[in-house]
Amino acid sequence: MSENGQAGAAPGGADGQTAQTQPSLAIVRQYVKDLSFESPNAPDSLDPDKGQPQVQLAVNIQARTGENNLYEVELRIEAKGNHGEETAFVVELVYGALFQLKDFPADTLEMVCMIECPRLLFPFARRVVADATRDGGFSPLLIDPIDFSALYRDHQNQISAQQQPAGHA
Repeated sequence: MSENGQAGAAPGGADGQTAQTQPSLAIVRQYVKDLSFESPNAPDSLDPDKGQPQVQLAVNIQARTGENNLYEVELRIEAKGNHGEETAFVVELVYGALFQLKDFPADTLEMVCMIECPRLLFPFARRVVADATRDGGFSPLLIDPIDFSALYRDHQNQISAQQQPAGHA
């Protein structure tokens, strides 16, 4: 205990006001916003002799700001399975969450919403897609982990390339 009777007083002030506040990220709520599964050629597309469908995958992320440090982030996944020219299945998922982001520097909020938030949502969205394909009669589609940081960099590079005047490389 110190001489003035306060134990554990923070340096720089009795109440620690000069200590830097740490950013915090919390998932307030997560949800399936939209889910669609189609198997337009069933039962023919379920024939085991056709083997596993070739899968094309598209991923998109959207984020919107709200009040009280709340941000809605949507992870959009579209998977299409084909046997040659024939569509075996189509899964479309919009998996969303409401995040509370406190004390982040303004210049990092976009990166947090586009990289860290979808990274946290991905395992849950992956399970929904796997369940939908399994319930549709196919083997569960287990999506490989996604590098959201690389997706963000690619998106930023596309924006930069579009903003360059014609004739500049």
